[in-house]
Amino acid sequence: MTPATARRHLPVAGVAIAVILAVAAVVLGVWRPWTSSPTTAPVGAASTDANTVAISPAPLLLPEDPTVLVFGDSWTYGSAATLPTEGYAYLLADLLGGETIVNGVRGSGYLKPGIDGPTFGERIAALDPSLSPDLIIMQGSINDREQGEAGYRDAVTAAWDAMSATYPEATIVVLGPAPHELPVGAGTARIDKDLGELAAARGWWYISPIAQSWITEQNYLSVIDVDLGRKHPSTDGHRYLAEKVAAALAELGDAPVTEAGSETTAEQ
Repeated sequence: MTPATARRHLPVAGVAIAVILAVAAVVLGVWRPWTSSPTTAPVGAASTDANTVAISPAPLLLPEDPTVLVFGDSWTYGSAATLPTEGYAYLLADLLGGETIVNGVRGSGYLKPGIDGPTFGERIAALDPSLSPDLIIMQGSINDREQGEAGYRDAVTAAWDAMSATYPEATIVVLGPAPHELPVGAGTARIDKDLGELAAARGWWYISPIAQSWITEQNYLSVIDVDLGRKHPSTDGHRYLAEKVAAALAELGDAPVTEAGSETTAEQ
């Protein structure tokens, strides 16, 4: 008997089983219960936790001549630029066609006090409520990478609550940590994930330099000063970061939310 003849004489029960298996395969191919549903997290954001409900952010709309408060750590301060005022936060003013109010403290994080000032939450409490920014960029920070995860999300939540209460009319965009060294450390990756999920739960835009591969092995040494700059952006690196931030902000106003891309000693 040839193989073709053998298939032709399958018992009826065998045919029924084959049909059932074929239908099951089609159903599972469409349903795939073992995979998660697509998300609508901000482009470049870390994936959201299963218990986090993501809220789609509204497109970013800025007025002409916007006032932008850039709040963060030593990258915002302008460390390792020839002059701090050549840091990315200052350069953003011209790129956005407005004014930037720069508030950066070296070494500061949500849990960790900085060299020149306290933690993010304490610094927010000291901000001038009359500033009236149109946009707030909350940058960083990798400085909490060695503090552990205990209490981290609570500290972030409290800081963000205070910032939004101080400037209720401002749009807040979270700029996640950028890697100061490669490969990206586990602590920095955890911070990126935590901030992305917390921002998604609030309906805030989250920009992830890690997920968007702003700093790679190919451009690392042209962006990061590994010598005197102690792994901070060089002057050229700050210019590059300013351009990347400005471009990312422009993208947030161009289109609705899409599916997220599947994208240790120096203090920032």
